[in-house]
Amino acid sequence: MKTKTLPVAAALGVGLGTVLLPAAALADTTVSPATTPVGGTVVLTSSCNPKSGDAIFRVTGPDRDQNVRSTTAAAGGGLSAELFTAGFTLGSYTVTSTCGDGSDAGSATFTVTPIGGAPAGDGGGGGAPELIAAGGVLVAAATGGTVLLVRRRRQRTTPA
Repeated sequence: MKTKTLPVAAALGVGLGTVLLPAAALADTTVSPATTPVGGTVVLTSSCNPKSGDAIFRVTGPDRDQNVRSTTAAAGGGLSAELFTAGFTLGSYTVTSTCGDGSDAGSATFTVTPIGGAPAGDGGGGGAPELIAAGGVLVAAATGGTVLLVRRRRQRTTPA
């Protein structure tokens, strides 16, 4: 009976994954909530070890390129800071964090929406009369086309 061996490449991949996975899991940055209205507050959290010093969160987006220093130890470990979004332009922002020892702690994104949570450009219900009129025109055109088809069929099938 021949024994099956695990290819060396697969074994090496599993071994490296086992070693590197915990390090990758440590590099984590989150933003909560992921969507906030203008003037809302988001909590930035990194998995940095508080013993290595403060984390620096770099916030970049449509009108922003600023650094925010961590202010508290996060409840589940790591460091966090609150960011007030008053004066932010609507859009998507990226947060990258660096631990006090200079190591990268990953990145996350959040979106600033108009007050009320409706995304910009959704019409806000102001376009309803135009939509109703366009729908009416389409229904009328479909009805007219159906009537013409029925008349043509009747003319072809009627004996002369």
